[in-house]
Amino acid sequence: MPIKDLRYLTMSLWGFDGTAHTGEMVVHENVAGAVVKVFGRLFAARFPMQRMRLVDAYGGDDDRSMAANNTSAFNCRAVTGGTAWSQHAYGWAIDINPVQNPYVSKGGTVLPPEGAKYANRSLSDRGMIHSGDVVVNAFASIGWGWGGSWSGTRDYQHFSATGR
Repeated sequence: MPIKDLRYLTMSLWGFDGTAHTGEMVVHENVAGAVVKVFGRLFAARFPMQRMRLVDAYGGDDDRSMAANNTSAFNCRAVTGGTAWSQHAYGWAIDINPVQNPYVSKGGTVLPPEGAKYANRSLSDRGMIHSGDVVVNAFASIGWGWGGSWSGTRDYQHFSATGR
């Protein structure tokens, strides 16, 4: 992805500490305006996020970023468990609160491992995302799909412009 096609965003978010913070992320220029609108809706609804830092703060390591419960977007990497480029490599995907919203493979692998408790989606702890909630609806309003609605493997943290 050429750097000229990416946009650096700073946005307000509610932290798990109940106070407002400023976070940062990089997305593709074609989705930047829509992403700002979504995060405006999440801020207005006081949906909490632990942190929102560039994946660069974790050396580009997705596992480290997820373990830190970091909400993030652009990361030049392959799809989990594969070799094709992830939607994150194009700036077309965002992961929110990965610990509370883990990736759960149909084989039972939970990523990040710190999110194992939250594979139980009957919980309603703060920062969790559920079907029909403000987070899913905000992304749906801009035409983005949610990994929590996939069949088989579920990626509860993942939203993307392409639905994958």
